[in-house]
Amino acid sequence: QVQLQESGPGLVKPSQTLSLTCTVSGGSITTSYFAWSWIRQPPGKGLEWLGVINFDGTTGYSPSLKSRTSISRDTIKNQFSLHITSVTPDDTAVYYCARGEVAGDEFDYWGQGIQVTVSS
Repeated sequence: QVQLQESGPGLVKPSQTLSLTCTVSGGSITTSYFAWSWIRQPPGKGLEWLGVINFDGTTGYSPSLKSRTSISRDTIKNQFSLHITSVTPDDTAVYYCARGEVAGDEFDYWGQGIQVTVSS
């Protein structure tokens, strides 16, 4: 059974960098052909896909956030991380990590989500 768990600060100040980590158990993030995504849901809005890191380390990002977003991984710890720079209150959301397949548009495993609030 694959499990994903988000971790990181629940409160970030405006203009700072938001960094979250997803720890994966029950499966390796390097296993072909899985893709590991970050998704968020702002209050009162729908889900927004932010970006992905694939089993081979390649990455992809939402065009709307590409200039501020990066995703990295630690294959030893079986973790992948999200970094968003220069955050504003509009970045307040519940952040999820999830597993899909390369070139796919569905997710079969999700983390429980972590609330991140951007406020001074």
